Parts: sequence; structure tokens; C-alpha cells
Amino acid sequence: MIEIKNISKRFNTADGIVEALNNVSLSIADGDIFGIIGMSGAGKSTLVRCINMLERPDSGTIEIDGCDIGKLSERKLRTVRRDITMIFQGFNLLMQRNCLKNVCFPLELSGVKKSEAKKKALELLDIVGLRDKAKAYPAQLSGGQQQRVAIARALATNPKVLLCDEATSALDPTTTNSILELIRNINEKLGITVVIITHQMSVVESICKNVAILDGGEVVEQGTVSEVFTHPKSKAAQNLVFPEMESGSAIINKAGDRIIRIVFNGASATETPLIARMAVQKGIEANIAYASTKSINGKVYGSMLLGITGDKEVVKSAIDYLTRTSDVMAQEVENYG
Repeated sequence: MIEIKNISKRFNTADGIVEALNNVSLSIADGDIFGIIGMSGAGKSTLVRCINMLERPDSGTIEIDGCDIGKLSERKLRTVRRDITMIFQGFNLLMQRNCLKNVCFPLELSGVKKSEAKKKALELLDIVGLRDKAKAYPAQLSGGQQQRVAIARALATNPKVLLCDEATSALDPTTTNSILELIRNINEKLGITVVIITHQMSVVESICKNVAILDGGEVVEQGTVSEVFTHPKSKAAQNLVFPEMESGSAIINKAGDRIIRIVFNGASATETPLIARMAVQKGIEANIAYASTKSINGKVYGSMLLGITGDKEVVKSAIDYLTRTSDVMAQEVENYG
């Protein structure tokens, strides 16, 4: 269990004092995939760096399994950090080392024998699907492959917690989906607690179980992803869940329409669009109030808002139909707009 209690952090800058975090409190259960989301400057990266004390908060505590890690000596803190590893947007691989030696590096620092480190590193490269790239150098790999190597390296010390700081922000949607699937599999198979730091709601919707919304250094909303997805209360959450409202690009629906939000996370594209098929096969017609989707390699990514006239049974039937398609999420949104 990670207990973040009343964390505050300030920085002195040329423009004055910046309050990066203000009295932040969160509980992250063992084995969870927890999302921390917010726009640029919300305090996300500062918070994740406080979790492993790369940044020391000015006040408040971080407890890992009941231990206040802020009170540990530097030597003991280094030991704890083996249990709390990180991956980053920029991968942070050692360019002069091949993949195998990159994964071996934290093992070498821990005093593991070279033969044992090599064996462990090959096993980890196998887990991330890159055993055949063991002798390749980072510059010879794609961005997604480099991130897989970074994940393998992060797993080298058998951590309890994996912190992902904008780990997919530099990747295209198809590669992002494959990396998130890998992280999900690692969470399920190894039981590692995962904390996802991102500004992309699609990432949270795809992988996270619980989420906290950060805005101006404060937690303005938190709960299960489905709760925040369907009933965003704060302005910050509404802007993240419904960016079309912020941009003014949504079409106003006719009175009485119920709103369904659909997220496409790699659904297979077909000649007949899903909404048109629903109208033909189920007799449910929908007004598309907003759509921002793209097709990449035959897969559809993005989101859509539908206005449907009818009672709850009609909406339920529509959601049941839509979610039969793999990699499609759909839920009714109440009090939209």
C-alpha cells in the first residue's frame, strides 16, 4: 500500500515561489493500476518523484507498506528504491550499452554476479518480447522497442511498484497500445503495483482501475475510472474527459437525447462504420455530436459522443451492441454539458 498524506512541495524560481503540490493525499492499493492525470503544470511529475523521494516534499509523508520513507537514511532509501522503479517518456537508456547490458546495469549496481545478471536480463528481455535484440544498441531500435528495454531494466530488481512518468507520450497510438498491454500483463502476472502519470485520458481509460485528477497542484477529483469517466464533477476532470467541450467542437444535441461516449482503443476498422451497423441491425439511430478518430494500420483510435433518443433500455441496448466490438468502451454520460 502506498499512502500519500498531505504532501506539499514548493520551488523557488526566477519568477518567485511555485507551489507544485498543495496538501495532496492519495491511497494506492497493492496490485492496482492507478492513474494520476492532469494538464501540463498540474504537478504530476513532481508527485511521482516524491513517491520515491527523488524530490523530498516540504511537508507530509509517503508511506510504503507502513514505512515512512522520508525518515529513512540515504543508504536505506537506496534499498527501498529497488522496490520502486521508474520508466520515463525519454526511455533514459545508456546509448553506449546494448540492450542486454542496459538491463544488466541495475543488477551490476546491486552486486549480482555477471553470469546471474546476464541470465536474469535475458529472461526479462524475453518477457518484453525482445530477446532477439539483446545485442542491439538503443539507436538501432524503434521508440516502442526502447521503452520495452526500459521496462525490462525497471523489472531487474524485482520491484513492488512501477512508476510510469508519461511513458507513452512519445509513442504513436499503435505502439502506445502495445506498451500499455505489456504493462497490464506485467501487473497481472507479477502483481506489481503500477502508477501511471499522464495527460492523456485515453491511457487512463485503457489500463487504469482508479484515477486521481490533479489541477494546480491539488487533487480535485478521484475515484474509479468508470466513476470519473461517466460523472466528472470538477472542471479539470470535465476538460480531460470531454476536451470537445473545452474546444467548443461538440454539436448541441436536440432536447431529450441521452449521451453515450465511445472510446476506440485499437478497434478493427470495417467498411461499414459501427454506428451505421447499429442503426441497420438494431434499429437504433444516433446523432454524432462529436467525433475525433483516426485509423492507423486498420485500427481505430479516438473518441465519439452520440446522442440517442429513447429510454434507458434503448441506451443499454446500444451500449451492449457497441461494446461487443473488441477494444471499444461505451458508457452513458449523465449531466453532460
